[in-house]
Amino acid sequence: MAEQKTVTFIITRQDSPDSAPYEETFTIPYRPNMNVISGLMEIRKNPVNAKGEKTTPVQWDMNCLEEVCGACSMVINGTARQSCAALVDKLEQPIRLAPMSTFPVVRDLIVDREQMFDALKRIKAWIPIDGTYDLGPGPRMPEKKRQWAYELSKCMTCGVCVEACPNVNDKSNFIGPFALSLPRLYNAHPTGEMNKSERLEALMEDGGISGCSNAQNCVQVCPKGIPLTTSIAAMNRDTNIQAFKSFFGSDHI
Repeated sequence: MAEQKTVTFIITRQDSPDSAPYEETFTIPYRPNMNVISGLMEIRKNPVNAKGEKTTPVQWDMNCLEEVCGACSMVINGTARQSCAALVDKLEQPIRLAPMSTFPVVRDLIVDREQMFDALKRIKAWIPIDGTYDLGPGPRMPEKKRQWAYELSKCMTCGVCVEACPNVNDKSNFIGPFALSLPRLYNAHPTGEMNKSERLEALMEDGGISGCSNAQNCVQVCPKGIPLTTSIAAMNRDTNIQAFKSFFGSDHI
């Protein structure tokens, strides 16, 4: 009888935000087409580590399971990525899982990404349309602009670009690459353009676009292939123009 093929996970765990992290190894039966999420589900069904000791189920975040929500981000074999899209067959074993280090750990692989959502508020990452009455059809976007804007709209605030960015650390208040790209998306919208100057002014504040050193790690790791560095270059140009407008007290330059 052929020996049962197995998969080994070495997981960095943490019982609470204030407790010390530790590693725990798990060995589970192999199945074809497994991803990291299905491996974690198998561990949760029977939380017994490789030493045969009963332990607590591993905690992690997930939602859509199709690389759309961004919730299941974690560090897999040293690289931050989506665990739903990480196939076991394409990963070197043992597979090492750890929480993203840029964000506070809640428990095990779950992190608190509140700083990202605070950044979305700061840059007004929405189109302010009053929904209390019918405004009629919205303005149309030129097809060429719509196509590149759609690429920017794929951002799922997963945190991978923030984790990879060397400028996001405990000695910096840099807002992060995603928050430099999204204003380009909302400023391109015919209605969103009304708040263009506010978004650009937010990027010009401390921790904004001046904190980017153009390391380009973000564009290499983005799971959706968003042209982050192109957007950052565009926002650099637009913030410079906005600085002139603010200096001369005119929005018509």
